[in-house]
Amino acid sequence: MLKDFKQFLLRGNVVDLAVAVVVGTAFTAVVAALVADILTPLIAAIFGEPDFSNLTFTIHHSTFRYGAFINALITFLTVTAAVFYFVVVPVNALMRRRRTEPPVDETVRPCPECLSEIPAAARRCAFCTAEVGTALA
Repeated sequence: MLKDFKQFLLRGNVVDLAVAVVVGTAFTAVVAALVADILTPLIAAIFGEPDFSNLTFTIHHSTFRYGAFINALITFLTVTAAVFYFVVVPVNALMRRRRTEPPVDETVRPCPECLSEIPAAARRCAFCTAEVGTALA
């Protein structure tokens, strides 16, 4: 039983998941610090109010704290913007530069009948056997 447990722990996906959780936790701290220490004061400088949690209204002795909702919404938007502009955009740019895939094969065309990809020089579709004629150059 210990042998099976050891095999389970040393599987690649379990270790990868553990690393992802640890890195994700550390990254969360970085993003939270960016939002709390840089973006929130910037929003406060623009709108003049760093905390909206005191905004409320009352109807029939029920208090609606819409300011807390505004705070949560601003936090969500700033966190997603920070992740997008400081992580997703740079990683996408890096991946475009490091692309190792071969260029898309331009020697294929869609079959007019079944829309499968067929060689450009084909006269008959290999999938639906429809006659497709010669490719227009």
